[in-house]
Amino acid sequence: MLGVIFTNLIEMMEQEVGLELTGKVLDDADLASNGSYTSVGFYPPEEILSIVATLSKHTGIPGPELVERFGYFLFQRLAEYHPPAVQNKTSIIEVLSILDSNVHVEVQKLYPDAQLPTFETIEESKRHIELLYTSPNNMEALAKGLILGGANYFNENVNVTITPKSATSSYIKVESFSQD
Repeated sequence: MLGVIFTNLIEMMEQEVGLELTGKVLDDADLASNGSYTSVGFYPPEEILSIVATLSKHTGIPGPELVERFGYFLFQRLAEYHPPAVQNKTSIIEVLSILDSNVHVEVQKLYPDAQLPTFETIEESKRHIELLYTSPNNMEALAKGLILGGANYFNENVNVTITPKSATSSYIKVESFSQD
């Protein structure tokens, strides 16, 4: 998994729970990397799961909720790192509609070894999109948080529904309730 994901998770933890608890979580998670990450590195996705599980134990917040909150936080950061992903877009549905054909292509150029999830568009209109999300990492909660963070970025109200399809894929439906 891309190091930028890890560095942003740590940044969010520091903001939300403080430096002391963040350090304790990283120590208690028993990570192969020892909790030391660079934004351009690659790390086992299991380390994210370990960090989240340990943070959940310390805070009492369920892991999926923490991952969703992180996705929400992460969208703004990714928009700052990769402005073309959101430039000239007016909605999260517009971003999602070009995720695999444009945004992930650009990310792959920067990080050729990245193993990105896929988002295949099944159905799309101005107010909704249905995607087939596929990833061996089962990070639907992260995807949902990113979508909600994107909706916030574009000042939209959306409903996100995730329906599992298989062990590695789910349908994601996003409906926008924003005014034109």
